[in-house]
Amino acid sequence: MNQVRDILITSALPYANGPIHIGHLVEYIQTDIWARFQKMRGHRCWYVCADDAHGTPIMLRARAEGISPESLIERVAAEHQADFAAFCIGFDQYHSTHSPENRHFAELIYTRNCDQGHVAQREIEQAYDPREQMFLPDRFIKGECPKCGAADQYGDNCEACGASYSPAELKNPRSAVSGAVPEMRRSEHYFFKLADFEGMLRDWTRGGGLQTQVANKLDEWFNAGLQEWDISRDAPYFGFEIPGAPGKFFYVWLDAPIGYMASFQHLCERTPGLEFDRYWGADSTAEVYHFIGKDIIYFHALFWPAMLHGAGFRTPSAIFAHGFLTVDGQKMSKSRGTFIRARTYLEHLNPEYLRYYFAAKLGAGVDDIDLSLEDFQAKVNADLVGKIVNIASRTASFIHKRFAGQLAANLPEPELFAEFVAAGETLAAAYDQREFARAMREIMALADRANQYIDEQAPWVMAKDPGREAELHGVCTQGLNLFRLLIGWLRPVLPATTAAAEDFLRIEPLTWQALSQPLLNHQVAKFKPLMTRIERSQIEAMLEASKADLTSPTAATTPDPDQNPAAPTLDPPLGATIDYDSFAQVDLRIARIVEASLVEGADKLLRLRLDLGGEERQVLAGIRSAYAPESLTGRLTVMVANLAPRTMRFGVSEGMVLAAGPGGQELFLLAPDSGATPGMKVK
Repeated sequence: MNQVRDILITSALPYANGPIHIGHLVEYIQTDIWARFQKMRGHRCWYVCADDAHGTPIMLRARAEGISPESLIERVAAEHQADFAAFCIGFDQYHSTHSPENRHFAELIYTRNCDQGHVAQREIEQAYDPREQMFLPDRFIKGECPKCGAADQYGDNCEACGASYSPAELKNPRSAVSGAVPEMRRSEHYFFKLADFEGMLRDWTRGGGLQTQVANKLDEWFNAGLQEWDISRDAPYFGFEIPGAPGKFFYVWLDAPIGYMASFQHLCERTPGLEFDRYWGADSTAEVYHFIGKDIIYFHALFWPAMLHGAGFRTPSAIFAHGFLTVDGQKMSKSRGTFIRARTYLEHLNPEYLRYYFAAKLGAGVDDIDLSLEDFQAKVNADLVGKIVNIASRTASFIHKRFAGQLAANLPEPELFAEFVAAGETLAAAYDQREFARAMREIMALADRANQYIDEQAPWVMAKDPGREAELHGVCTQGLNLFRLLIGWLRPVLPATTAAAEDFLRIEPLTWQALSQPLLNHQVAKFKPLMTRIERSQIEAMLEASKADLTSPTAATTPDPDQNPAAPTLDPPLGATIDYDSFAQVDLRIARIVEASLVEGADKLLRLRLDLGGEERQVLAGIRSAYAPESLTGRLTVMVANLAPRTMRFGVSEGMVLAAGPGGQELFLLAPDSGATPGMKVK
């Protein structure tokens, strides 16, 4: 085991003015995976965050709702934390920038920089709303673009032609708050002298703590000359008043990153032995990492380290920027239903599906990633249900039924287990370097190898021979030990599924070190399916609910009771034709016949228990004239997986197996070629 490290990790603070959506979740899932991995490796690792709770937009929204800003941010904080918890984001501390700790550090950092001469004062001219009696931020002024003439553009840039300009250049400007014509008025403001830190920042940005693309981008700002940063705003404003400056408030971007320190301080206050200075002191040997979006690099990689340095605190060890999320190759869109709130997603799909899909896309760079909904469904079904869960489902039932839940005392192929264990360090390196996509590819390649081993050994065949009981016991024990390794390596990505697997295996929470030893002569519980397949109907329902967000504030959180999420049925008359779109709705899947039995009172039916790769279905099939039940166990066949369940006289049938022939004894079940696995889609 490597030396234990002291690590503090943060994500950018979500703004307390709206809900979390799936674009936000890229960052929190990425950060959480990395934090969970570091903890699993045995390091002293802390993950903190907070709501960014100050600024003009929050003040105005609270006013519009007729409540205090404090009430607004308290409500939004509860909503944010509920969404994060549902997505298994494991913060050690979640706080608020509107807190005593944040006020303390904001004032301390400001005062220390003032004392060192890094803050200047001067008058500036700003747009003023005479009706609301407030100075207007650039984004609260709208008018016609001075370059192309496009109407209803913001006061700092045009969304039509991309031009940048000052609010004074806007034609026919209006206040976005009241509609009044803004006036230009003068006011004294406070400025952080960023250029004082140019030498230090040039060294820091090229010191290995930034991605190459980010460091190169910062060179453009150095070459253009570092400008003073306006860190004050005039009343009315929701935030902290600047010490010694009545009516002047800290700009939200000054106290927002300080929220990292405030949240950690709050954690220290309730955690015995955890010392703030050990992580934030100027001489700290601990590691501090920030995960952020590429759109806020300027604040985090220039202003933030300069403010810290000027106040006598340490600078971050590294800042990891990520790209944006697109859905089906395009920007998230409310009209298309692809602007999906976290809560809307949760009402339709397992949150760990999205955690895995993002992990399978994320690398260490700043490139945008795309959520292709078709690929999302196929990848989750194939990888998680068809590969990972499939390993346990194919072996656990034998352990439970034949061996009273007791694993064998030895592995029949210890060298295969050792081969898997050896891959652990390669996977650890990929996780540590934030190359999650590479780690997922390698884990799934190993899952293929584990499924291949089970296919080659065919425990369902062994189970028919009483003389092969010991062999069956060993093979299934081997399979479950390979499953344990795979699910353990996926623990940072799938914490809830792994916890369920740990309950099934009756083991303590897995650590990286514990995975190197096999689980032998050990009692496991009865296996329960860990995941179910994603159906297209679930995705369509989510998209429709997201479209409803446009017209109804409760649509995203209140499902329609009349909505039928069941998969479409296909029941045309014999000999009828159907169009291609209808045929494309048929979901054909490979299934393994786990058990076949006679149906009492039925002359033509057999009761089949089918394994679809972690999910089991019962099908009543009219094939008794052609097959004896004992001849079917362990065979692969093809089934229609999205037929609505049908209640028959002899029970419920949850699908249909496919057969061909004239009938009677000349009836043949369709079967795939070798290499197919349960749950695989037939195309």
